[in-house]
Amino acid sequence: MKQFEEIKNVIAPSALEVNSHYLKIGDKLAKTLFVFTYPRYLATGWFSPIINLPELLDISIFIHPVDTALALKNLRKKATQIQAQLSEREEKGLVRDPILETAFQDIESLRDSLQQSRENLFNVGVYITIYADDLDGLSKLESKITSMLESRLVYLKPAVFQQIDGLTSTLPMGSDKLSIHTPLNSSPASSFFPFSSANLTSDEGVLYGINRHNNTLIIFDRFSLENANMVIFAKSGAGKSYATKLEALRLLMLGTDVLIIDPENEYKNLADTVGGSFFKISLTSEDNINPFDIPFIPKDESPSEILRSHIVNLTGLVKLMLGKITPTEEALLDQAISETYAANDIVAGKDFSQTQPPLLENLQTVLHNMEGGREMSQRLYKFVKGSYAGFTNQATNIDIKNRLMIFSIRDLEEELRPIAMYIILNFIWNLIRSDLKKRVLFIDEAWWMMKHEDGATFLFSLVKRARKYYLGVTTITQDVEDFLGSPYGRPILTNSSLQILLKQSTAMIDVVSKAFNLTDGEKNLLLEAEVGQGLFFAGPNHVAIQVIASYYEDRIITTKPEQLLSQG
Repeated sequence: MKQFEEIKNVIAPSALEVNSHYLKIGDKLAKTLFVFTYPRYLATGWFSPIINLPELLDISIFIHPVDTALALKNLRKKATQIQAQLSEREEKGLVRDPILETAFQDIESLRDSLQQSRENLFNVGVYITIYADDLDGLSKLESKITSMLESRLVYLKPAVFQQIDGLTSTLPMGSDKLSIHTPLNSSPASSFFPFSSANLTSDEGVLYGINRHNNTLIIFDRFSLENANMVIFAKSGAGKSYATKLEALRLLMLGTDVLIIDPENEYKNLADTVGGSFFKISLTSEDNINPFDIPFIPKDESPSEILRSHIVNLTGLVKLMLGKITPTEEALLDQAISETYAANDIVAGKDFSQTQPPLLENLQTVLHNMEGGREMSQRLYKFVKGSYAGFTNQATNIDIKNRLMIFSIRDLEEELRPIAMYIILNFIWNLIRSDLKKRVLFIDEAWWMMKHEDGATFLFSLVKRARKYYLGVTTITQDVEDFLGSPYGRPILTNSSLQILLKQSTAMIDVVSKAFNLTDGEKNLLLEAEVGQGLFFAGPNHVAIQVIASYYEDRIITTKPEQLLSQG
């Protein structure tokens, strides 16, 4: 008993101030409302918008069964009274009363349902306690909830002079102190369910954060859905890279390989901490990828088809380098790439798995000697021997035997970044097909790829085919308009079963809202969200999320300058 008294002292507020319309509990104000009337029909899930509000509130739903015999007796009396009223109006020659007639029909229908045990009757009490820091916040939240319910013809009232009973009724004690009930039969009573927010806690998967609706953990296995792809949209500084690094770290701990395209060197500390490989792709870097490398040929695929697909991908890459080309030049380019490989005895029908691949300079030579190809050859000069030759015309020297591989493109000029991302993605794609493993690929600032049709096409193809190779692709961007404005932006979105929306700018919120069909409450949540807060979508479910890392995880993945300086 003594221990129980001590617990009560710990959890009890320092003071309780009672007013007619609200309570002051410590530093918070609380106000209890109750539902006193419902419409004739209640649609399934009508209460979900209130329960899923991100604001601080408590809801209690009391459902008291009513004895069927007693209910039938009372309904019979009520039916007799209404029938008498109808008969009296008819005798007096008065105009028919639709309200009385509808009430009589409803009572008779309910009597039939109760008599046949198809329905039961309940006394239902619904109480909502809202909280705020001041009276203005309390009033705004009350108006918001009232208007949301009144739009569904459900009406609320404050528990005037009964605020203590109201608070007690919404505390998790199962005590119905207000006792303000409305009789409802089984069908409308069932419309309250599910009366808790979506739960995304499973036995397997990665901890993404905390569900802000009910404080449960959001643990989810992205590979359990129809595809393991994800998109992350957020404005700069909203915490998208932080959330990405946190997921990557936890995926590694669970045995999943991780590949990352890093545009700002934000992931280097992660690689250094866990022993990952960090490749710097730049004009002067020692890390090189040859885009002409021969792709690995899986046993169940044709070498000719693999080579043909690879030539198509290379054509897209060279088109990025050259800029706009005519259809004639594109056909000529396709022929030149085929001849470049043929010069190294890499042709369909032969075993070319051990053959030395050509370089970009070999393609330039072939184009130079082809009729109509000299101009394209000259335009490729800067990538072969000119100022851009450092990362496009070298043999591959990257070690792929690591579970975490990060490709940094920070030191490249902005115009070269889409080309570098294309080369890296093509390299990764060949790696993925060569060895079937559980992998996740993170593409930060993916909108760079979406700015060019060939890059967007390649990225969409990668996202669409990823599931077959046990790959999940995460595309991350802050430029939502550029991403969704691309013809391939929305298809990438629809081919991603997971989505995370963090804080959005006012200029972008309408675009995001239209793409994700957000409610006004969800739009406001994204506009007012703190760092690491937003919405988490998994298939048909979505919840408000708070991304949270442990102390040691935070030290590994943080990019805040003040924290980095304090760590030395």
